[in-house]
Amino acid sequence: MFITVPRLSRVLQLTLAVIKPDAVAHPLILETLHEKILENNFIIVRRKDLIWKKENSEMFYAEHSGRFFYQRLVEFMSSGPMRAYVLARDDAIHHWREMMGPTKVFKARHTAPDTIRGQFGLTDTRNTTHGSDSVESAHTEINFFFPDFCIGRWMEEEEPSYRAGKAFYDTHKLIHTLSRPS
Repeated sequence: MFITVPRLSRVLQLTLAVIKPDAVAHPLILETLHEKILENNFIIVRRKDLIWKKENSEMFYAEHSGRFFYQRLVEFMSSGPMRAYVLARDDAIHHWREMMGPTKVFKARHTAPDTIRGQFGLTDTRNTTHGSDSVESAHTEINFFFPDFCIGRWMEEEEPSYRAGKAFYDTHKLIHTLSRPS
């Protein structure tokens, strides 16, 4: 089955999406979240499974250093495998954050039960997902997770083709590509 990307009129926006260790530990949840990404018309530009060392977590969450939840978050994010995505679509940051729901799981369960965190979140730290909150943080976070990915080059060279609907979903690589999978 080949899924193509619908033709879009606006320039695509990129965001970082991370599936945290609590969800990756459950293959059915991970698969469900991947399907939700596709169902919500995101283009999966890059995907990688990884395990962080404590130092990676400390660097990524440095802005929260000194806050009461910092150490718990650092330990959790380096506790097991996670999956990172570079996602694209019109207004990607807003759409991914809407899909995730409120950071606080209790609030998500009561005010947004159909969101990812409302359905799968366990605690405020083990809340299943992370997503960039602005264009600036998306660029910084994408560079952190995908240092070999050049946002500027992608926007200039590939984004117009993806926006024109010339991308195909590769069921083996689990990403969208500009060439039809073999």
